[in-house]
Amino acid sequence: MGTLKPEPARSRPDLLAPPVVDALAGWPVDAPVPADDVLVAAIDAELADTAEFCAAYQVGLDVSANCVVIAGKREGVVRYAACVVLATTRADVNGVVRRHLDVRKASFAPMTEAVESTGMEYGGITPIGLPSDWPLLVDPRVIATPHVIIGSGVRHSKILLPGPALGALPNAQVVEGLARPVG
Repeated sequence: MGTLKPEPARSRPDLLAPPVVDALAGWPVDAPVPADDVLVAAIDAELADTAEFCAAYQVGLDVSANCVVIAGKREGVVRYAACVVLATTRADVNGVVRRHLDVRKASFAPMTEAVESTGMEYGGITPIGLPSDWPLLVDPRVIATPHVIIGSGVRHSKILLPGPALGALPNAQVVEGLARPVG
């Protein structure tokens, strides 16, 4: 995990957004990954964006996951989904995600909407603690990664956890074809 210095996330609420703290407090005892296996590491907030973070902390893009908020409208109602994909891939927003949301057009949610809806900082949004009515679409490559690094809800830290834990989060669905390799 590069040069990060991880600690148990539940012991460092100062490094987490409030919805993430709440989600970890309610972590199911029977979850496939114990809450104590969810770690957090402080980082420089100016280096939170994936490419800069990976370079600065010597972390491979193949273990860095991104959580993106997608929005689409149907019959005047905005529908949201969060997608978790590895940094070596991009979510198929106007294919797989659009069909999953059952909308004509899907796109990245505007920053203000994403921040307001999640209670998290833009650039740090994480799948842990998302609104309970949102589907969480997870690429199978994320689940197959032994340990991944993802946002913590704030820009000044990152969460480290086993990839399979992301497929066990509330509303999570592992979706084949969700992401395509970059390039």
